[in-house]
Amino acid sequence: MRGEILSVGTELLLGSIVDTNAAFLGRELATLGIDTYYVSAVGDNLARLTEAFRRGWQRSEIIVVTGGLGPTEDDLTREAISALLDEPMVVQPELECELRAFFARRNVAMPERNVKQATLIQSARAIPNPVGTAPGWWVDRDGHIIVAMPGVPSEMTRMWTNEVKPRLQAYTGGTVIYSRTLKVVGIGESTVEEMLGELTHSLAPTVATYAKRDGIHVRLTTKARTTTEAEQAIGPMEEQIRSIFGPALYGVDDESLAAATTRLLAERDLKLGIVEVGTAGSVAAELLPALPVHLLNEARVLSVSTGDGAEDLADLARGARQWGQGPSIGMAVRVTVLQQDPPIVGAGVAVDDGDIQRSTGRTYNASWEQARLRVVNDALHLIRGILFAETAPQ
Repeated sequence: MRGEILSVGTELLLGSIVDTNAAFLGRELATLGIDTYYVSAVGDNLARLTEAFRRGWQRSEIIVVTGGLGPTEDDLTREAISALLDEPMVVQPELECELRAFFARRNVAMPERNVKQATLIQSARAIPNPVGTAPGWWVDRDGHIIVAMPGVPSEMTRMWTNEVKPRLQAYTGGTVIYSRTLKVVGIGESTVEEMLGELTHSLAPTVATYAKRDGIHVRLTTKARTTTEAEQAIGPMEEQIRSIFGPALYGVDDESLAAATTRLLAERDLKLGIVEVGTAGSVAAELLPALPVHLLNEARVLSVSTGDGAEDLADLARGARQWGQGPSIGMAVRVTVLQQDPPIVGAGVAVDDGDIQRSTGRTYNASWEQARLRVVNDALHLIRGILFAETAPQ
């Protein structure tokens, strides 16, 4: 089935809020085997909203809309659906009673404008919303479904999980769209695609690459009757991709580069000492939530720093390894602003485990903020390189 997502609210167009609802629904529709081809955002304007519904009605079997179900004059989702289907909105006495009871339980008089939240058209059924004042609409007509839910994320997710998703499952024919994301670090996107070769032309499963902050994501997607069948279909290709990238493939799905790195440290019972200069502690901030890390604070770094060269970084990394209780691996990271306008930032990383020393240096045409985020990847990639070098056959 073809589906699309429509987010309603001028605040979305102005950037006042981020549309997390659409991202959530995109993932959820995929689990139902519904192909989502369009995601749109429309402001609080009846003509434009009605036109957005009309386009969706022509090209999709299912339209899932969030927002515009409030009681004010600029909440126009109901009115737009009514105009699309040429069915008048009628107040439902039982819904009005439930709405008034909702306010009464809170010892608040219900404003009369809220009565519009108790309306339905002939083709619509109310979707319960026990945690808010706006019931949803389930519209079923001429082989099309419109699901209208509140824009408040907590109300929307509850309504989706408890009411909407179970109903939609009956319409999907029992299929799922399943994806697995394999994450690669230290290799550029074009090289990753080149290494994948003919796999990128596969149709079942499909293979696509995406450049992300934590490396390159290789997403495998397939459609099957069950999640188990989908996993079995993806399995052989996943193994093939793992063999292509080896240690450069660090994680799956939601696993972060930091989590993958600290997992390796824990498996090898190793400690890590870090010296950071000019990074605002970015590397430690990534690692600390996952594993206790020995961190030299900025004042200690400044007292021993003697320059900006590569040798200095190597010395700092060696000192970090010998610091305190003696971390097994020492690392030094520095980010330096070389030019303000246009911004040019230099970054360097050095890692030392006593036997192996590795370092890297880069110049970024980027702001300090952007550069310090990128250098985190360089630092973690170097640590992983040493960890895998230690276990490689001689």
